[in-house]
Amino acid sequence: MKRNIFSYLYKVFTFYYWDKPMKTDVSQLPVYAQNDLRKIVSLITEHLPECEMIILYGSYARGTAVRYDEKIEFGILTTFMSDYDILVVTSGRNVEEVGSILETVDALYYKRPEQQVPIQFINEDIEKLNSDLSEGRYFYTEVKRDGILLYDSGRCKLARARKLNFEEIGEQAEEYFNEKFNYADDFLDFAKYGYLNKKYRMVSFLLHQACENYFYSLRLVHTLKNSKQHNLAKLLGSTRKYSPERIRSVFPRDTKEEKRLFDLLKRAYVEARYNPKFEVTKEDIDVLTLKTQALREITYKTCIDRMEYYKKIANRNK
Repeated sequence: MKRNIFSYLYKVFTFYYWDKPMKTDVSQLPVYAQNDLRKIVSLITEHLPECEMIILYGSYARGTAVRYDEKIEFGILTTFMSDYDILVVTSGRNVEEVGSILETVDALYYKRPEQQVPIQFINEDIEKLNSDLSEGRYFYTEVKRDGILLYDSGRCKLARARKLNFEEIGEQAEEYFNEKFNYADDFLDFAKYGYLNKKYRMVSFLLHQACENYFYSLRLVHTLKNSKQHNLAKLLGSTRKYSPERIRSVFPRDTKEEKRLFDLLKRAYVEARYNPKFEVTKEDIDVLTLKTQALREITYKTCIDRMEYYKKIANRNK
């Protein structure tokens, strides 16, 4: 019975990838994007001979990009344009130097900034990237799975995810916990400062960010996976199972007032920053701060218990 449980848990925390080649076809992209990307690849390879791979990821790779969108939000005309998200992989070159070169490429690319699609570069050394891939790090495994390989020097190969043991699972969970939980605590501290200065609308945004990162902590510690999500209702739904009774006690939505407060916190991510008519009272913040602090305590206890569980299994397997 124990063996079956352990086998199941291994599958939960292991990413399986076939050694199939990454996508390379860009014919499904709009013609303007194909032309832009050819220019970008040419500039990178011209200025960075140590470049091993150039990978397009994000909305353009997924086919969900928006070239230009214009709408009225809260009485203000706003525009939106998806970025080209590009991972540049090098070998034997300082990443800070590479970053500086990519800034040059960025400047050379822009001729009409108000009309061109912006670029978001990240760069990694091939050894570091393959280490993260072999450990199943969620961001880079998604880049490999969903991305489009725009350039390949042919000198390197991307690693496959391998099966992690429970000691490694525990170490990765602890790393993610320390990052996201501390990040959430920072937002909570900033919220307290804003409260003292009666910046209640901005405090609601900071409390939203604190809750978002506590939810991220729960999800990462339990699955080692995460995805960008700002909707607190969805985050609550995806993490409630890790401590169902306790998390429900923080954000019940059984009464009209409970629903109003949770909706206010959820809306704060956008409206606290952009809607001048978004109203938040001191009384709202008093209640939401208590709820955020309660979520913090539940998150801490639940994550510590889970990480102790990993250590116990790792010790048994030694």
